[in-house]
Amino acid sequence: MRARLLRTLGAAAAACALLAPDVGRAVPIQFAATGAAAADIQSGVDSFVSAVGDPVNGNDPGPLPGGRRRIDWDGGGATDPSVVGTPFTGFENIRGATMTTPGTGFIQGDPAALAAQFANPDLADDFAAFSPLRLFVPIDSNVTDVTFSIPGTAGATAATVSAFGVVFSDVDVAGSTTMQFFTTGDVPLGDPFEVPATAGDATFSFLGVLFDAGETITRVRITTGNAALGPADVPGEIDVVAMDDFIYAEPVPEPGTLLLLAVGLAGLVAGGRPRA
Repeated sequence: MRARLLRTLGAAAAACALLAPDVGRAVPIQFAATGAAAADIQSGVDSFVSAVGDPVNGNDPGPLPGGRRRIDWDGGGATDPSVVGTPFTGFENIRGATMTTPGTGFIQGDPAALAAQFANPDLADDFAAFSPLRLFVPIDSNVTDVTFSIPGTAGATAATVSAFGVVFSDVDVAGSTTMQFFTTGDVPLGDPFEVPATAGDATFSFLGVLFDAGETITRVRITTGNAALGPADVPGEIDVVAMDDFIYAEPVPEPGTLLLLAVGLAGLVAGGRPRA
């Protein structure tokens, strides 16, 4: 029994070593593109999609062995604006992604709907959709956090991804828009990644990041511009940004879930030892 216990504890220790994040060895691959038209970033998006892999898993329950998920905010041909609170769980069960914000919620809508929502007519010309017609932005904040769960579990089973990318509209100021990645224990996977900027209205930017050394992403913090959308928009000073397509690797069980199983097994074996 003692030998069995030692073997089990050794397995649990090995699991800890394998599952603990080693952010020092992170070797992320970035896919970035920017331009005045959607076609200007298409090759960057395609390269990221190819690296993440097929198939597109749609709304299929997980976990699945590979592929990717995509949210384009136009599911089912929706065109009307939709305002929701935070957290936004509309894609939690079907795509394994939950969005939260320090603000009051989110809006999905075309540029005209954003102009109406934020009482700023300029926004109708500032933004353009990569995949028509709706964009996605937080309300009363410029921060969006994305966390992951196994599709089909209604958020009950935490998950991780290995890659995540976003299409952005109208990133004017360099450094204003970033994505930061976190792993188990909410440990940062390096510094925030800057989304490329380009001058002009209704431009497009894309940034996708793939971690290829076994790192796991539990949360992505997206900072869109240097201010929340609102009635004020001062060119050169205030850079407001909208989001379009989210593309990410298939969510898989969080390593901590497996670790708990290993530790629990060790505890059961220890509890079953005969007492002297």
